[in-house]
Amino acid sequence: MRNRVVRSLAGGLKAGMAVLAASGLLSACGTLGGNSDAVCADTKKAFQQFVTQVRGVPATDAAQWRQATERLAGRLDALAADAEDAELEKALKSEADALRAAAPGVGTGDVSRLNTVLTGTPKQIGDACA
Repeated sequence: MRNRVVRSLAGGLKAGMAVLAASGLLSACGTLGGNSDAVCADTKKAFQQFVTQVRGVPATDAAQWRQATERLAGRLDALAADAEDAELEKALKSEADALRAAAPGVGTGDVSRLNTVLTGTPKQIGDACA
């Protein structure tokens, strides 16, 4: 059982993390008006911090993975509240809700839902920031 959890955490997030790292998440930052540029830049920074946090957490420590996921969801909620653009606000809220829904599974070693969320992140939020 323990080995299955470790493999799930270590391997399951690999694809999602690779997508975030390789996609240049939110590469369109800096092209919007209002406060969208700042919100998009802060969103990119929040994801970069999340990636840094989980890279430093042992695969066997699912509780820390869950905490990092919940912190990211909270940060995205705060950014959504700051967003002046309705499309960006909706995308951030949706992403936060999806992360929050994935967090309990992450806490038990099941990262499949988190992996799905992270795989879709570049498109969902990137489109709103384009």
